[in-house]
Amino acid sequence: MCRALLYLGQPVLLDNLLFQPDSALVRQSYMPKMLHMLNLAGFGLRAWDPQSPSPQTPFTYGSPSLPVFDRNLKNLAEKVQASCVLGHVRGVAYSTTVDISLQNVHPFQFPGVPLAMAHNGDLARMAEMKPLLAREVNPRWLPHIRGTTDSEWIYALIVSALPDATRNPTRDELLTAIAHALEVIRAARQVLGIALSSSVNLFMTDGTQLAAVRYCFDFGCYATDDPTRVHEANLNFLSLWYTLGSRYGLHDGPDGAEWRMTGGAANADSIIVASEPLTRDTSTWVEVPEYSALHVELTGGAPAVTIRYLD
Repeated sequence: MCRALLYLGQPVLLDNLLFQPDSALVRQSYMPKMLHMLNLAGFGLRAWDPQSPSPQTPFTYGSPSLPVFDRNLKNLAEKVQASCVLGHVRGVAYSTTVDISLQNVHPFQFPGVPLAMAHNGDLARMAEMKPLLAREVNPRWLPHIRGTTDSEWIYALIVSALPDATRNPTRDELLTAIAHALEVIRAARQVLGIALSSSVNLFMTDGTQLAAVRYCFDFGCYATDDPTRVHEANLNFLSLWYTLGSRYGLHDGPDGAEWRMTGGAANADSIIVASEPLTRDTSTWVEVPEYSALHVELTGGAPAVTIRYLD
């Protein structure tokens, strides 16, 4: 399984999300505290800086190499600040058919589309579903599916369901498109008789808002003919957490300096959403409910949080 994070709020140094905290995203790739699966198949990033030229266009970085050894990424992270960040470390189960390539590195973002997306999960029997899913993808976007992942197809379905994918969607437009994409996948699974646990944790942003989905098809259903192939990711609902606050950084505490938000939700100006909490102190982190979509946009400088349950 993969891991991802979203950030929206006051400008933050990328290093403070990716490398420095106790469970920073890059640290999670080789030293996880929750889902014990290494993420060794690449790293990708989108980061929006309102002070940069063309602020609606994000910084983009992607590499199929291990992020912990990526000096270019580390050097950039120490210099770049952003008000919105989407980061992803890719994890895949060993297989001779899996492609470790730049085309398969998340996040996915089609040309001219503000929305970017990353995925944590795995759709069972995806190869069989592609012909059925292709019918629901706008022909405009089909040529832009360059990789081999199920994740890029999910993204294509969401983009195709937006009224106008070339502009920033409203909250309701985005949440409706997400629900529609899940309905399309569910219908394809029913046609093919697929009833295997398939996780779909999604992370999306256009630089002005974010959405995160915690979802699983047929949770708890898995093949038992070969127990050695049943990974713990199929036995547990993939985690997804968020924390609200201000002045995210390294702060003095009773047990020494530690990474955390301050101020609490009532005085929040920023939010972090992640596969697992980035900080040692997890008391201020809230778990996103199962079968739900979290949406956040800044209203008057404060994160406005909406949670919508999904069928």
